Amino acid sequence: MKKPIEVSASILAADFGNLARDIKRCEDAGVTRFHIDCMDGHFVPNLTVGPVIVEAVRKRTQLLLSAHLMIEHPGEYIESYAKAGADSIQIQAECYGERLRTCHQWNQWPKQISQVDIPALRADLKKIRGLGKKAFVVFNPCTALCEEILKDCDGVLIMSVNPGFSGQQFMPEVLPKLERLKAIFSGDIAIDGGINAQTAPLAVKAGANILITASYLFGAGNLFEVTKSLKSL
Repeated sequence: MKKPIEVSASILAADFGNLARDIKRCEDAGVTRFHIDCMDGHFVPNLTVGPVIVEAVRKRTQLLLSAHLMIEHPGEYIESYAKAGADSIQIQAECYGERLRTCHQWNQWPKQISQVDIPALRADLKKIRGLGKKAFVVFNPCTALCEEILKDCDGVLIMSVNPGFSGQQFMPEVLPKLERLKAIFSGDIAIDGGINAQTAPLAVKAGANILITASYLFGAGNLFEVTKSLKSL
């Protein structure tokens, strides 16, 4: 059965001085969830928000909240994000395994691994589910799908840019991952990075049912029309 297309507003591109206003604007526009990028300046070259912002957003909306943990040692922080009010917690596959020599140092990006540590990743996905939250695994553009782990998660997020900043250009080389997931995975398939009027149809055709949008949505003159257009794909 085909899943309806959902639009997830990434608050990284919102006006943090008027966050409550932007949350309300997104709700009125028809988005179905909010995406919160939690970056530590080590796993990715940016420093953003922690559980306190998730808690603040939770107080302003009843829509689903997804916390994307772009941080080192995510397992240590799962409980705090769950308590803050995240409905789904998304953890990066690249945090589980031996890093390539090209990204051993903290200031070398994007992070890449030679092989996923399945038991360690599975343990943290189980921890997320044990807290009553949806567990997502995230794959960077350069990381191959780890199909063995799919039975342990509720959803998969495919990054279509190297994570760290909004406003980047969509990388079409990730589309085969979506196509493969569509063929073998029954859970939610999300995509994040460079989603706009041109790239969203490609992502949906390949298999995505959750479109995460940041600068495209918040930079639009009419949020309702943008959301309506994306959800109609």
